[in-house]
Amino acid sequence: MSFIKVDPSSDFSFHNLPYGIFSTDNNPKRRVGVAIGDQILDLSVIMSMFRGPLLSQHQDVFDRPTLNAFMALGCESWREARSTVQGLLSANESALRDDVSLRSRALVHQSAATMHLPADIGDYTDFYSSRDHATNVGTMFRGKENALMPNWLRLPVGYHGRASSVVVSRTPIRRPSGQMRPDQTKPPVFGPSKQLDIELEMAFFVGGGNQLGEPIPIEKAHEHIFGMVLMNDWSARDIQAWEYVPLGPFLGKNFGTTISPWVIPMEALLPFAEPNAIQDPEPLPYLQHLDPFTFNINLSVSLKGQDMADAATICKTNFKYMYWTMKQQLTHHTVNGCNVRPGDLLASGTISGPDPESFGSMLELSWRGSKNIDLGGGETRTFLRDGDQVTIKGYCQGDGYRVGFGPCAGTILPALQH
Repeated sequence: MSFIKVDPSSDFSFHNLPYGIFSTDNNPKRRVGVAIGDQILDLSVIMSMFRGPLLSQHQDVFDRPTLNAFMALGCESWREARSTVQGLLSANESALRDDVSLRSRALVHQSAATMHLPADIGDYTDFYSSRDHATNVGTMFRGKENALMPNWLRLPVGYHGRASSVVVSRTPIRRPSGQMRPDQTKPPVFGPSKQLDIELEMAFFVGGGNQLGEPIPIEKAHEHIFGMVLMNDWSARDIQAWEYVPLGPFLGKNFGTTISPWVIPMEALLPFAEPNAIQDPEPLPYLQHLDPFTFNINLSVSLKGQDMADAATICKTNFKYMYWTMKQQLTHHTVNGCNVRPGDLLASGTISGPDPESFGSMLELSWRGSKNIDLGGGETRTFLRDGDQVTIKGYCQGDGYRVGFGPCAGTILPALQH
């Protein structure tokens, strides 16, 4: 379907066409690109080809160091841009295909590019929307009968995270230090976290925002969701356990959050929409929607230690297990009049499924450190060690093609000495 040959196993098929921010050695300027196969289409080179009624006056958004300006244009402009890119890359379109000089300037091999954060993230909110994950964690700390708090089935629970420490894939993560209380009969101690964990998540970028005091209704929520990325919400469980009462996560979370660099447009994901989870009790009217907005996205986590020849897969799960949808998350976030802005990041919370191999955190996989996670070759873990590299992958499988996200990876560095 495209004049650019794409391997069927590639994450970046013609059906995907995600947006990202990249630079190259010979051109260090950060600019907007679209991934196709193993190539990047540099939109700053071809921005004059966006001649539609909406984008003809806003071609400069493709020559910016972030996607924020493009996100702010709204969903109709996103559709027009996608249609234009699809046309330019089509096997039947000659304007780019047959212009050798233009192609040499507009197409960059991904191996020659450095990826950057796709947006200037003004605010970051993390939800807690997997029923299996919330039940597992609640069971560990409160017992099976009180696993879910009374509000959990009534609203999408979330907290405001730290936007400044959101980093792009392959950025190393420093092991945090903080207060912990490993022995409940003694005072707290200070030192490097001994229970450093992953959280397999996904997140979406807000596109067009809303005015302060004007909620986004559920019927319009999809118009404000630009696209999705993979996320690892690194978590220091021992720091978190001591600090989280009464105001929730703080230093156990805000030391680093990793996202994948390519933002997959919602239009590319819509063919993989599935019926939403059955919600009982029925949510209040402002959170109700019947259209499917749950997605069949295959997810996996692999871990490779310093002394391991190959990475070991420790989790396989699916985004379709989520209880609360992205539309419900965004609507609930703004129902009190809170304003969201282009580039804001809203995350799903840990994505766990019903089976042990689908648990999206080491806290669950090791059941709070009570059992080892087998990595093969004699290697085991309960929580992360220094030098461990964690990689999250995700994709939707079509008929002979994939809509994938590329890797979301990070390596643990030793704690600094205090």
